[in-house]
Amino acid sequence: MRRVVELKEMGRGTGPRVLLLPGLGARGAGFRALAERLSFVARPVLVEYPEGSLAACGAGELARQVLTAAGRMDAVVASSYGGMVAGHLAAAGAVRGVAFMGSFTRPEHLGLRGHLIPLMGPIAVLGRPGPFTACVASWKRVPADLVADVVPTTTLERMTTLHRAFACRREPPPPELRPLPVSCLCIQGDRDVLVPASTLARLAASLPPGTPQHLLRGAGHVPYFTHPEECARLLTPWLHALAPATGAETAA
Repeated sequence: MRRVVELKEMGRGTGPRVLLLPGLGARGAGFRALAERLSFVARPVLVEYPEGSLAACGAGELARQVLTAAGRMDAVVASSYGGMVAGHLAAAGAVRGVAFMGSFTRPEHLGLRGHLIPLMGPIAVLGRPGPFTACVASWKRVPADLVADVVPTTTLERMTTLHRAFACRREPPPPELRPLPVSCLCIQGDRDVLVPASTLARLAASLPPGTPQHLLRGAGHVPYFTHPEECARLLTPWLHALAPATGAETAA
């Protein structure tokens, strides 16, 4: 069982250091294809969250754990619930840029769906998501050996999702990023059934004015997994504009 935040550095170049934050029950390894493409222009880092009962903490506490493990960074690419974690990191001044991918920083950005976040835990445990659920989330057929990168498939991963979902409301959400000096970018799949396209307008209203918004045709909830080429194309110019911070901190 993973007891602390674990990192996997995917790039050794001189570009911006960018953390790839997964959603509520997804694996950081699902970002692998995108990380490989970004490694030519950045230093991507896969992030895996703590598991089991250690997952029973809010997004703010999880952000503090991520910061302890990774130190200050140039950018974050956040999927789904990872957007709440990224929001706390940005509000703390720990990151200079955040790309939101089918994401949100507050449950109310999801509309009525925001009240259902705690139910994602019981659904993960009782519904036992598998290949069909992964295909619905992705809006694309997922190879059998990659299903676990999209949905929680083991007992430990399902219980981890349960703990994290129940803890989601125990902390206040991050403040709006609109007044902060942080560079933001939004990427949304038009076939996302979990975080629908209508979320994008609510999220963008809470971000700095002029934040670019991109709608990916035919993409579901995990475009970083299903459409890594398109995501890398949209992220590359944004990352180029984020020169690495001088003396960026890293974990010992």
